[in-house]
Amino acid sequence: MRPGAGRPVSRPAAADPLAPLLDLPGVRDAAEGARTGIDRLLRHRLMRNRSAEVSTESALRGARASAALEGVDVPLADLRAGRVEDPVVQGALRTSVALGSMQDTWSRAPGQVLARLHVLAAADLADRAALGRPGAHAGPRLGALLRLVTGETTVPAVVLAAVVHGELAAVAPFGTADGVVARAAARLTGITRGLDPKAVSVPEVGFAELGRAEYARALDGYRGGQPDGVAAWLVHCARATEHGALEGLAVAEALLRG
Repeated sequence: MRPGAGRPVSRPAAADPLAPLLDLPGVRDAAEGARTGIDRLLRHRLMRNRSAEVSTESALRGARASAALEGVDVPLADLRAGRVEDPVVQGALRTSVALGSMQDTWSRAPGQVLARLHVLAAADLADRAALGRPGAHAGPRLGALLRLVTGETTVPAVVLAAVVHGELAAVAPFGTADGVVARAAARLTGITRGLDPKAVSVPEVGFAELGRAEYARALDGYRGGQPDGVAAWLVHCARATEHGALEGLAVAEALLRG
């Protein structure tokens, strides 16, 4: 018998396709800054027994900010009081509130989750037959993204979330409410990959605070696919995440004051 017969053949581990992103200018430092900001939020004393209250408020503020990035800016007080009927805002709110129920499924069946997110986000914006159905144009690129979500990667969660966000926004698989879906999927990635397991930060507010114009410019750079553009998008997402952690701290402090 030849040596090794009967034993399984050892194969080298597949290379992490996202690992090179950390070597792009500014990305590693920006990711570390985002992680530091989230960790500070998670150490807040309110997280010991009242994190669910912060998460609930975070979902509301995140929905408002996501709709604002789509051009529909409404007062937070009106949204909290249920006085807003705009379909974009309502879609953003439905997706934000539903993320908790999707955490277990996202890493196993992300395509199923994306379909559900689109149904929630675009229920009042698209024909019922089109809800949850990505267009043929999205095929290969969307499939590659889904494999990244279900696969193993060593990059920080904020980087993977930025890739999920950028790919979905760039490809626009559904044709309606793609931005809302992209931001919800990115947030879900951060939650399930351990960046913000309590869902208490508000990254959508971070993007809104950095400005719609800057958001659009950074996303255009990512769409272009050149290293500098991709790096700028990843850094932008990390900065927004850091701002979102500050928003979570503001929520926690407000709850402490009553």
